[in-house]
Amino acid sequence: MIDTLARTDLSSWTLRATGGPVPDALTAPLRDGVPAVVPGTSHTILLDAGLIEDPYLGAAEERLAWMRHVAWRLSTPLTLAPAADDERVDLLFEGVDTVAEIRLGDTVLGRTANMHRSHRYDARALADGTERELVVDLASALEAGEAEAARVGARPAAYPRPINMVRKMACSFGWDWGPDLETAGLWKPVRVERWRAARLAQVRPVVTLGDDHSWATVVVHVDVERSGLGADDDAPLALAATLAGPSGTVTATGTIAPHATSATLTLEVTDPVLWWPVGYGEPTLHDLDVRLADAHDGALDGWAHRVGLRSVVVDQTPDEHGTPFTFVVNGRPVFVKGANWIPDDHLLTRITRDRLARRVDQALGANLNLLRVWGGGIYETDDFYDVCDERGVLVWQDFLLACAAYPEEEPHRSELEAEARENVVRLMPHPSLVLWNGGNENLWGFMDWDWQGELDGATWGYGYYAELFPAVVHDLDPSRPYSAGSPFSPGAAPWERHPNDPDHGTHHEWEVWNRVDYTAYRADVPRFCSEFGFQGPPAWATLQRAVRPADGVWRQDDPVWLLHQKADHGNDKLSSGMAPHLGVPADFDTWAWAAQLNQARAVQYAVDHYRSWWPRTAGAIVWQLNDCWPVTSWAAVDGDERLKPLWYALRHAFADRVVSVHERDGRLVAALVNDTDDAWSGTLAASRTMLAGTALASAAVPVEVAPRSVALVPLGADLASPGDAAREVLVLACGDQRVVHPFVEDVELDLDPSPLVASVRAVGDVLEVPVAATSLARGVSVLADRVFPDAVVDDGVVDLPAGARHTFRVRGGDPARAAELLAPTVLRTANEVVAADRSVAPVR
Repeated sequence: MIDTLARTDLSSWTLRATGGPVPDALTAPLRDGVPAVVPGTSHTILLDAGLIEDPYLGAAEERLAWMRHVAWRLSTPLTLAPAADDERVDLLFEGVDTVAEIRLGDTVLGRTANMHRSHRYDARALADGTERELVVDLASALEAGEAEAARVGARPAAYPRPINMVRKMACSFGWDWGPDLETAGLWKPVRVERWRAARLAQVRPVVTLGDDHSWATVVVHVDVERSGLGADDDAPLALAATLAGPSGTVTATGTIAPHATSATLTLEVTDPVLWWPVGYGEPTLHDLDVRLADAHDGALDGWAHRVGLRSVVVDQTPDEHGTPFTFVVNGRPVFVKGANWIPDDHLLTRITRDRLARRVDQALGANLNLLRVWGGGIYETDDFYDVCDERGVLVWQDFLLACAAYPEEEPHRSELEAEARENVVRLMPHPSLVLWNGGNENLWGFMDWDWQGELDGATWGYGYYAELFPAVVHDLDPSRPYSAGSPFSPGAAPWERHPNDPDHGTHHEWEVWNRVDYTAYRADVPRFCSEFGFQGPPAWATLQRAVRPADGVWRQDDPVWLLHQKADHGNDKLSSGMAPHLGVPADFDTWAWAAQLNQARAVQYAVDHYRSWWPRTAGAIVWQLNDCWPVTSWAAVDGDERLKPLWYALRHAFADRVVSVHERDGRLVAALVNDTDDAWSGTLAASRTMLAGTALASAAVPVEVAPRSVALVPLGADLASPGDAAREVLVLACGDQRVVHPFVEDVELDLDPSPLVASVRAVGDVLEVPVAATSLARGVSVLADRVFPDAVVDDGVVDLPAGARHTFRVRGGDPARAAELLAPTVLRTANEVVAADRSVAPVR
């Protein structure tokens, strides 16, 4: 927005507790008042004051459980100067978390029960120069949700908290990767806005791109709010819009008639410079400026935003395999290389633009091109979307309903509609936004999670997914596609197909991790897999900082470890998941490394499979990119922003060009994936060797892979048929892409437990670790954070056949301690995991 109105942020407040189980030590300060900075919530305010411990450390989450039941009051003195005759004086609360009554002096301005929308109050009648107390009384969201469940009738949900009864970030109540903290406060800015005659209530730029890309239009829909005061309220208003950027400058002007509150302006662009997703071109942005003036050209309000000229559709035209789900941007089909995104810090007010930029850059570093903003979090901030706009990262935004049945009675429906309308309008200018999605796993839950008997005919949210949300998107953002949910199977009629049918639309694959081995990923060929993943612990430095056991003894049943492992039977699934591949080491240190390595391998196995089936499979969105606190989870980047081995596996698997090995029609084939605009010409060098390097068979096959396509190369029997599977390996290479394919799992291979010769050297500000394999070395990684907590390594999870060399580069290390990078707990392989499993029977 452009500050042509008078806006005053209200950032200095006082926090008090007005009810609930406050600890004795905090009774006095929370009675007298604690200074508070807004945006801020109960936890951040008390943390800043030094009155509570860090909820992310050790077992602090449990010790702070009392905060879930406290009633809070935020207050600040406020004097509103008298208003001019034609002046409105508004109080704007951009985000209240969550159930609150708001008063100015003795006047109740309003009540809130939805953190996902703003609230604006006309305070002109109180603008008289008198100092009053602005008070926000916050009830316990947990207790409010429980009361609402009693009123409308409980609905089934994946978790025991009433996540579906109050419009609060669902994961605030805890998730299988997140803490149960249940913040309360003012999580977005509060301000006084003074304006006259009229203001811009909303601006909606709708971009249309010509099929031949020779033209584009930006239709700017403008709604204004008139003050209802003074003679100007009946007067016409002047409106102007300007688009400026690489495509040139275009301006349109118009008039809003007396008493009218809306208008449209059309900007026509010839030979537009388009916004492209990463990997397809430059994400070119244009500046869009909208100005509102009175009939005498006096400035009233302004709006400014960057927009992109591009088109997006999701192709769902039925074919011989079912129903595709293919993103098409500017007429070009895109294979989605994605990750699910959760709030980057459970304490939302601590998330900065710089932090978001670091995380999105980590996504780009892993060769991702899309982030799915999951429905149990928030409608992401404009900072997040700005960062994605600038970098060409596509964004899929869920409406915020997840893993639960949601009542459709009032006031729930009205609140859902209000938040949907507000956030669609807020986010639609961003070219990175390419899909609105009805919610997460709610359609699937209704079908498969025994909800129907418990519901017994009660509403559960279907009206939102099938009627409300598509209508809102159609009315306000008609240029973007909408999907009813994830997973979702499009059909001619409701429930024509199971919502998680892999042959139709989007699919979630959670049999792997929960029930079956990760090799089962290749049992299906989904049209688009929008969730799949595998767990692994965070980096060791993160564990040391936040999950250290009270007695100093690392073990799987330690209470602190278990508090930071939220998944149902999570440790058991980690062990059972690694057993067929690596065995289960007895010592905790090696077990934790094996769990990280197995996570990386499981996900890469799935991605290789999905990419090999392009264009039948059009996308893979791994669960998940990031964490919101230090925890064992499915994330590639842990809660302390450190890269896990999974990140490196994603970087390899989502590279522009990849070679992988698959079984098709009973024989081994090499899949060469070329996700670039240039043909990939070269020679596929294939060899079957002993683990120690002795050549047994080889072949050189000329290959030509067309742009944005996959080539399958059959492998001859002399390559694909080992004489001694435990002692042989298949190695394929094309250009700089190589894949090592054992014929059996590592736990069955005759691996050398010490297959590397390594050294370390300082080169400028980088520590280099050159390694050479004397025998097959699997999953080679340098866990540099174990020596230097802030260090970053350029690569990891590297398979080296005998005779191969690789250099790891470590930034952020101390040359005086460089030799520590060669310690056995730092320079790691799968080989030593297998050796450890064989030497000592696992402790169950």
